[in-house]
Amino acid sequence: MPTPSVAALPIRRLTLRDLSACADLSENRGWPREEHKWGFLLTAGKGYGIDDPDGGLVGACAVTEYGPHDRPDLAAIGMVLVADRHARRGIGRRLMRHVVSLMGTTPLTLHATPYGLPLYEELGFKVTGRAEMLRGRFTPGGPEPKVATRPATAEDLQAILRLDEEVFGADRTHIITRLPAFADQLRVAEERGRIIGYTAAWPNMDTHVVGPLIARDTETAQALIASLAAHTDRPLRTDIDVRHEELLAWAKERGLASVAFNAVMTHGIGELPGDWSRRFAPLTVAAG
Repeated sequence: MPTPSVAALPIRRLTLRDLSACADLSENRGWPREEHKWGFLLTAGKGYGIDDPDGGLVGACAVTEYGPHDRPDLAAIGMVLVADRHARRGIGRRLMRHVVSLMGTTPLTLHATPYGLPLYEELGFKVTGRAEMLRGRFTPGGPEPKVATRPATAEDLQAILRLDEEVFGADRTHIITRLPAFADQLRVAEERGRIIGYTAAWPNMDTHVVGPLIARDTETAQALIASLAAHTDRPLRTDIDVRHEELLAWAKERGLASVAFNAVMTHGIGELPGDWSRRFAPLTVAAG
């Protein structure tokens, strides 16, 4: 029997059994293995991939849906990867077309690297914003934040969910309820007993990723980041909406350096829902 063309191999749903193959694929393309993040995306969302007849995966991507289960308000696409030996054969385009077709009329979003931008534009995605990735060891300095922060408790969950849906613009219950197990820290900011922001720090290789970061204002976001930094000895990494210029300048003054920029893109919707002024950083760019 002749070996089928890689371009004709079927696309299938991925499961946690594919975790090592997904991590191998990341490593193959020069990315960190990020098994912790892949595990989260495969359980909280859906993975799609193409099996390589010689073992492993030809390509893969992840989709995270938000809102009602049967009619999502928004879906984020991330981790679009093709093995180096199969690059430039249209595999990434085929995966993306498959996902876009499956999602039908559901609005889509993704964070695009400069490398992936032309493909996504070809598929009808439009640039609607930018995010700047920062990384480094946080150095305390300046006046102490006046906003009170503390570790989140189980009793805070409902208030966090209400605030998150108001700011994000779609229900993320299936994501937020996984944070206590996924993250090493989950902290809230409060004023007179009312939660005005929250954030998490989750482990990714040798760093702690700060995200989500939802806050009433820049001062609250600063207090939350500083409180996370005070309880870890790892470098921090985060992706901040470039419109939050004051927070970006403050973070850079405290040791976080610019690493890269990603384009925030949408399909089927002009702007992302919710309130960008209180949405400072995503959980991960792979999940929107």
